[in-house]
Formats: sequence, structure tokens, C-alpha cells
Amino acid sequence: MFEVSVIIPAYNADRFIEKAITSVLIQDEVVEILVVDDGSTDRTKEIVKSIKDKRIKLLEHERGVNKGRSASRNLGVEKACAEYIAFLDADDYYLENRFKWDILSFKENSRCDGVYNAVGFFNYLDSKILENKTNPLYTVRQEVEPTLLFENLVQGKVGHFHINGLTVKRSLFEKTGLFIESLEVMEDSDIFWKMTLVGRLKTGVINRPVAIRGVHDTNIFNNQTIYKKYFYPFYESLITWCSKNKIPLRQIDILFKMLWLVRYKEKHSLSNHILYWLQLTTLHHRLFFSYISIKYFPIVRLRKKLFPFIYSN
Repeated sequence: MFEVSVIIPAYNADRFIEKAITSVLIQDEVVEILVVDDGSTDRTKEIVKSIKDKRIKLLEHERGVNKGRSASRNLGVEKACAEYIAFLDADDYYLENRFKWDILSFKENSRCDGVYNAVGFFNYLDSKILENKTNPLYTVRQEVEPTLLFENLVQGKVGHFHINGLTVKRSLFEKTGLFIESLEVMEDSDIFWKMTLVGRLKTGVINRPVAIRGVHDTNIFNNQTIYKKYFYPFYESLITWCSKNKIPLRQIDILFKMLWLVRYKEKHSLSNHILYWLQLTTLHHRLFFSYISIKYFPIVRLRKKLFPFIYSN
């Protein structure tokens, strides 16, 4: 039997939470809805308690403190009882038959650890679903072989995941670990990429949305300053995880490449590049004594720029 636990982290979401929960309640496969209140100071908890359905479970952090989305999702994962887990942000909602095609994917492939689907957008500012022709679905745009998914996601070749469209086996978290609580943003990309490295994720419905993401004036994904702040911690944490979990060097190479491209565009000095390279590679003996250490040594990467007279011919 296909049974799903849906986790909804909620912080001051009284404008949206009822719609989110109602959209989950219509899904026959859902056996529990774990609403994790993250220290809300508005009517979020009151609204959740007012919805009478035995599948709804209201969770809170100790002493009702605010700990962020990652900690809230982690609490939900730890408390979930179903074999399959899905997520929904409190200001978003599912569409009908959210899990219909997920069931088929898991039944057809016993090795499947997860299914990813398309997510659309709803603009709360003008109360309409945004047109796909001008605002593409937030999804991977084509079917991708699971072994190639990591490379394609990291380099943005086929689109992206959104957490509202992902359904995974709970056992997959035993391989990836939980969400990184120190990351205020990009924590979802961190877990997505890990899942593609240690699990088999299959393409689901990508030509139409199974869930809708709310666009409004308080969305954190509009704050580019926050994303810039966490870019390096995100990549550095992921490289550390990859090194510890003995992920193939060719996969780690892709992360180093993306890091180098960003740092090169930022036009750091040679000494700054070398210092960063030392800090990053000397933390991991496996990487320091590999071809990656040489390949991304700044003098090697910048050799044509540093020694143009050698490469001029």
C-alpha cells in the first residue's frame, strides 16, 4: 500500500496555511499531515487546530522557539510514520491527484528511491496562476537517467527541482542525512543533490504541475543577498559530505568547477585564490592527494593568464 506522510513547516503562515492543509487532505494516499509550527506569532496554530481531521498532527520545537525551515522539516522527518515522505511549504498547495503518477513509478521500479514532478506558480499579488509560456514550470524539463541527474542539476542543464514536487522513501534520509540547519537558504538543493548521488530518483510528471508555489511579497527566494551569503557555505558543506561519504571524484570535480567559475567571475587576487584552495583542499586528505587538488590549484587554472607568452603560439 502506498502511504505518504506530508510535512509542512509553518512560520507566521496564517494567510495560507488552511489552503495548504486542505489541498493535502484531498489526497487519498496521505495518512498524516505533520504541520511543524516554527515559533509563529500569528494565528497559524489556531487555524491548524480548527481543522478537524485525525490525520493532522501539530508539532512544535522545544519551548516553541523558531529554528528555521530545515529544523522544522527535520522534526517532521523524525516523527513521520509512513514509508514515503513528501513536503509542502505553508504558502503553497497541492493540486488534485498529486501522488497518482508517483505510485506508478514506485510500483514499476523497486529500486526507485524518489520521484520528482513539476511545480507551477500562483501570484498572490494579482490572484492568478502565472502563464507557463512566460513563467516556465519549476521542474526538470526532460526525463533524465538517474545516474546523470546530479551533473545535470548542478550545472542547470535540464532545469531544477522544487521540494513541493518531490516524493521520496523515508529510508533515503538514512543515506543523505537530514537537512543542514545552518543553511538559511539552499538547504533544499543540498538535500536534492545528495539524494541524486546516493539514491535513484525518477522523472515523474514534468509537463504539468502537481503543486503550486505561492509568489508574494515576503518570499525569501526573492532575497538575493541571502543567497549570496550562503553560496560558499553551501558548496563547502556539500564537498565535505561528498568526501566523507566517498562520493566518486568525478562528481566532486563538478562541484569544484562550479565554485571556480564563481570565484573567477569575482576576480579575486592570485593570493586569495591560493589561500581559498588551501583552506578547501587541506581539510580533506582524500581530495588533497587527488587530481582535483592539482587541477584546481589557482596557478594551474590561471596559467594562460599568468604566462601568456608561453601560450601565445
